[in-house]
Amino acid sequence: MMAAGDLVGIPGHVQFGELLLGPHTPYRWRTLDGWEDSPGIDSGSVNRSDGHGAYPGRLLAQPRTITLDDMVIRTEPRQMGAAVRTLRTATALRDDEQPLVVQLDDEPPLLVFARCMRRSIPVGVGGYALGLVQGAALQFEASDPRRYSLVEQQVEARLPAAEPGLDWQVTPGPERLLYPIGFGTPGSTGSLLTVNEGDAPSHPVISIRGPVSLPSVTNIATGEAIEYDLDLAADDELIIDAAAGTVTLNRTAARLYTATARSTPENLFVLPSGTTSLLFRAAPGSADPRASCSIRWRSAHW
Repeated sequence: MMAAGDLVGIPGHVQFGELLLGPHTPYRWRTLDGWEDSPGIDSGSVNRSDGHGAYPGRLLAQPRTITLDDMVIRTEPRQMGAAVRTLRTATALRDDEQPLVVQLDDEPPLLVFARCMRRSIPVGVGGYALGLVQGAALQFEASDPRRYSLVEQQVEARLPAAEPGLDWQVTPGPERLLYPIGFGTPGSTGSLLTVNEGDAPSHPVISIRGPVSLPSVTNIATGEAIEYDLDLAADDELIIDAAAGTVTLNRTAARLYTATARSTPENLFVLPSGTTSLLFRAAPGSADPRASCSIRWRSAHW
């Protein structure tokens, strides 16, 4: 299966699933509405009953609507039917969202996950025979209005472990020291550093591998944490998808109910714009060096 944005190479390219539109394709477009616009907003503000104005509430973005308008489809004479059929197949109604990648200039392209909600292909006398259709349009809806970088970043850490240091039992005197001196394998701090280069919060996917008991990941700056009261064996993997709000053991068994009282709801555990420092921790005495935590995310943009 083709990866998101594999066909995008020059400014003006738009890739939806495996369909490429823009320069050097039969499908040219002139306007792109909704891509750089801010999405609609649901405001939680409540008007004051005893004064002017309102109490500021939480602002939540609505789905993003993106429209490729004033499109021109151009083919060799009498080959328009095949081009339209390809476009029709790629934009057919479906329940799942597909990657929609847009590159406007020399900046890296951005990505949303969307469905095609409307397709308009005018049919005029002679258009198919001449190989020219003008005024076509495609409309997409992205349930998540954020736009993401194509590159998915990842960091990994193991539980804290002290450095072994220098073994003085095998080096009893200064005359036995040889430089440079080896102090052993560096220990682990259990810290993870993430960088979200966008201006919108990004939901990570967190993978914790055993053996470990009571694993947790904590945001040092805010104190927010996700923590699970369960024991993971050496072959177990716990996957926390913050965007979906799911916690899955070995990709099959739901374990959302194992979240402890101090655990933040998964869909509220985000990586804000900028640098975030996190800590991977476990129950006292749980310090197996095989246990690990990895975090995957994309930089997010409004």
